[in-house]
Amino acid sequence: MELELKVNNRSEIVKEVKHEGNVLTLSVGDKLYEVDIVKVSNEEFSVLYKGKSFNIEVIETSEPKHYNVNTLYFKFDVEVIDNEARYRQNRKQSGPISNDNTIRSPMPGKVVKVYVKPGDRVEVGQPLIVLSAMKMESEFKAGNRGIVREVPVTEGETVDTNQLLVIIDEEEPAEIS
Repeated sequence: MELELKVNNRSEIVKEVKHEGNVLTLSVGDKLYEVDIVKVSNEEFSVLYKGKSFNIEVIETSEPKHYNVNTLYFKFDVEVIDNEARYRQNRKQSGPISNDNTIRSPMPGKVVKVYVKPGDRVEVGQPLIVLSAMKMESEFKAGNRGIVREVPVTEGETVDTNQLLVIIDEEEPAEIS
């Protein structure tokens, strides 16, 4: 198992190298750690590392995949960064439409429905394409009025993160006489 963890604004890849009973060997970055972990309660863990005992409290926050981790002397804000978290972050930051009239896949997925073809005129908010990822379907809509220049994907096609889905050329505003 491999996870990317963001701890107090620092990201590291954590890999489970070996698991025997309560003893875990973890790779964090380029260092190995052997820890003995026992779950004491829903939120509390007892950890033995290099002969020292630590109690760790892991509390879920209101944000998905965010935790407050407390020890006797320290507090850490921890976020699990996985494909679902990257997808949510991408949707939160920029939404499905970028300023240059292109729509790209925020994560790997499958094209479920394509509503437009090259040459079609589209209006702001008009549905263009539906992508299924992480057992969710997302409908991407036009951010500007224009003409569809390219739709380089087809229904049923599997797409990668950041793959181009639709390009729209902005329509020139009509001249007022």
